[in-house]
Amino acid sequence: MKAKILVVEDEAAIVALLRYNLEQAGFEVWEANDGEEGLLAAQEQSPDLILLDWMLPVTSGLEVCRRVRRTTELRNVPIIMLTARGEEADKIRGLDSGADDYIAKPFSPSELIARINAVLRRSQPSLNAETLIYDEIVMDLTAHRVQRSGRDIHLGPTEFRLLRHLLQHPGRVFSREQLLDHVWGHDVYVEPRTVDVHIRRLRKALNADDEIDVIRTVRSAGYALDMRN
Repeated sequence: MKAKILVVEDEAAIVALLRYNLEQAGFEVWEANDGEEGLLAAQEQSPDLILLDWMLPVTSGLEVCRRVRRTTELRNVPIIMLTARGEEADKIRGLDSGADDYIAKPFSPSELIARINAVLRRSQPSLNAETLIYDEIVMDLTAHRVQRSGRDIHLGPTEFRLLRHLLQHPGRVFSREQLLDHVWGHDVYVEPRTVDVHIRRLRKALNADDEIDVIRTVRSAGYALDMRN
C-alpha cells in the first residue's frame, strides 16, 4: 500500500515540486496551505507522515507540530520540517517541538525522499515488511495468507486489504472515511456504512467462538485493531 504524505506548505512552486517527486517515488500526496488547514487535514486523512513548513500563514509550523503531538490519534505520526532556517538553534527548536527530522531549503528532492523513507522505516517498519504480525495473527503478504493461532483465515480481497491496513497501524483508531481512503482509495465513491459490512465480515472470519474480538469499535470515532477489548 502507498504511504500517505501530507504536505503542509504555502508556496505553490514548492508544493508542485514536492508532489511531483513524492508521487514519482510511489507516495500518495495530500496538501494543505496553512497551519490550521494542515491540522484539519491531518485529523481527516490520518497520514503516514507529515512534511511541515516552518513559516506558515495562520499557525506556524512549530505550533502545528506541538499540537499534532498533543493529539492522541496523531501523536505517533512522523513529522519532517521544511524550512529556510538553517541555524543549529532553529533546528533544535524544531526537533524539540516534536519533529522527527529537519531539512533546510533549498533541498535535494532525492535527499528528501531518502529522509522520508528512513523516518518511515523507523516509525512503521511494518510498511516494508513481507509478514505482518499482531499477537497471534500472522499475515504473509507474499503468499497472501492469513492465520490466527495457526488456523487459516479465509478473507475476500477487501477484507484482506482492510486487515493489512489495521495490522500496519495496531492500536490506531480510523474513522470510516479514513478507512475508505486508505483501503478503497480516495477516488472511489463508496458509502461509509460499507465499511461496517466489511468489518463484520472480517470479525466473523478472525474470531472463533472462544477467541477475543481483536477489532475494537470506538463509538463515534471508528475502528482499531486492539486486543484490549
